[in-house]
Amino acid sequence: MIAETVCSAASVAGLGIAAVTAFRKRFLAAARIAAYALVPIGLVMTGVVGWLADTAFSPTAWAGFGVLGLAWLLFATTRAVERGRGGTRKERRAARAARREAEAPSSSAPALGAGGPPAVRPTARPTAGPRAADPADDFSDIEAILKKHGI
Repeated sequence: MIAETVCSAASVAGLGIAAVTAFRKRFLAAARIAAYALVPIGLVMTGVVGWLADTAFSPTAWAGFGVLGLAWLLFATTRAVERGRGGTRKERRAARAARREAEAPSSSAPALGAGGPPAVRPTARPTAGPRAADPADDFSDIEAILKKHGI
């Protein structure tokens, strides 16, 4: 009964503020304030406030909220661990099978890249301009900058 009285008083006060706002020619803001002011009385009329008051003082309801919280915590933890491991059980099995297929039957090293000479990196092409791209030339530029600043 006290909750219904408080909600009704809050709605009446909000509607009063909306009326003053409308009197000041701020109709959009007044309509928004009136919308917020009607929510508490609407909750009282639908019975939500009574249900919340009964739930707030019920030990069974609080135990239920605790069980729901525990369920959520377990769900969140398992999802975090699953993401850390790299997906679902099905995805991990597929990855393990792919790794086994990539290895040669008689060796313990992966077969990918095991045979043949190592790949050769292409050399840098000369730049367009008076100088060619020479590694020693790059360092001489850096040395010149450092000497200029006295380092």
